[in-house]
Amino acid sequence: MVDRGTTAPRGVRPLLFLLVWLSVAWFGSWELNPNNATRMFAALSLVEQGDATIDEYAPLTIDKAQFGPHAYLDKAPGMTLMALPAVAIVDRWSGTTAAGLNLSFYDPTLARFLRLRMRVAVATGPAWLTALAAVLLFDWGMALTGQAGAGLVAALGYALGTPIWGWSGTITGHAVVAALYVIAGWCLWRATGPGERRVGLALAGGMALGWAVVVEYQAVLAGGAIALWAAARAWPCAERWRVLGFAALGGVAMLVPLALYNLLAFGTPFRIAYAGVTGFAGMQQGLFGLTWPRPKVLLEIVLGDRRGLVWVAPILVLGVPGLARLADDARTRGLAAMAGGVVAIVLLVNAAYFYWDGGNSTGPRHAVPAIGMLALGLAPFWAERERWGRVATAALLALSMAVNLVIAAADIFAPPDYRWPVWTYVIEQRFRPGALQTWPSEWLGWSPWSGLSAYLAVALPLMTVLLWQVRRGSCGCPAPGARHRG
Repeated sequence: MVDRGTTAPRGVRPLLFLLVWLSVAWFGSWELNPNNATRMFAALSLVEQGDATIDEYAPLTIDKAQFGPHAYLDKAPGMTLMALPAVAIVDRWSGTTAAGLNLSFYDPTLARFLRLRMRVAVATGPAWLTALAAVLLFDWGMALTGQAGAGLVAALGYALGTPIWGWSGTITGHAVVAALYVIAGWCLWRATGPGERRVGLALAGGMALGWAVVVEYQAVLAGGAIALWAAARAWPCAERWRVLGFAALGGVAMLVPLALYNLLAFGTPFRIAYAGVTGFAGMQQGLFGLTWPRPKVLLEIVLGDRRGLVWVAPILVLGVPGLARLADDARTRGLAAMAGGVVAIVLLVNAAYFYWDGGNSTGPRHAVPAIGMLALGLAPFWAERERWGRVATAALLALSMAVNLVIAAADIFAPPDYRWPVWTYVIEQRFRPGALQTWPSEWLGWSPWSGLSAYLAVALPLMTVLLWQVRRGSCGCPAPGARHRG
């Protein structure tokens, strides 16, 4: 299975980008969830006070690090750094800052203050990256199979058929790392393809991998698999050092903001905030909570009734035989090995983490970075199906998208004590009573159901036009001279 150079039907890429971006930005997540709040508190301190301490906000979150007398963000700083422009713009536009606010967990004024800045940060960060990754998955899947429909199944399965949708509405790093893996993989695949030494793409691929580490430190492990695969693809080529050098330059350049943040916060570029985590004794085990993968935990991550990935993203089951199909072809075997390696590493790291269940989480949030590479397998799976197989696949995709619409609209942060949380918590306690988070209901005074109906009134026509365009161009002719090995 190899790139057949199929030309995408006109307008599909911008329509797909718009649909995914709009779908993410339309909904939101609870701004005072500790994973959101601690990152936003650090962004507020950096923008409004010029330092990285969160001392005044510390009573409002359980997620914090303590060094000496000061409290800090206890995460990798990537998502906080991405939120800085949003905080600065909203502060200037609104003429308000956190100074003088009543810093009470129960004060609706504080919640609204944080919510606005977080929604803008999501729209300009995670939503944008997830939409871009969806477009690249479309291109990747189409190139591997010669079918625009196969690429679209991979893109929609990834962005709207899994919790990528809900997690992209937060400022946690899980969906962003998944998107960065896809962006890096696509860029490096193109940059190292036969006859195409595009150093700009190599630079961009390296930057995506470097920034993934700034967002989540453990991203270096699965990101390493992508880097090794790219090096192996580039090695037989005469320009390998130029391509790999630009990729390395991009990766190193993205680590500079991390060093500068650490220097400002801790006085040294080499301190890890996880070393000062308070209130979570399990972080003292192994390497900041990472020990050895536990088979029972791995089973819970995939099939468990509280966190099982299968139950929140059933379409991903089909990605496994799809990647196996890529592995059957010598021309795409390396790509399949890389994608499978990323999935395996992410899942094993999750299974090795003391707090593997992620606290409040609908589905296994620490496994989310694997979703993009697993979704790539949906393209070859679709391409190999006959009519009724495609009907069944489309039905499963529609079910997955419906499930994740409910999750994104209601709550991506399900409490840990619910079995089958999509039904018992998300639907029964959030969706049915109308506890939805849409921007029209939050900012225009609409009812939550009106906000959801407005989304459907916009998204369904977009989806219809997108499907029509792909179907109309499904017999698109090959573009000459564009072939890439996997």
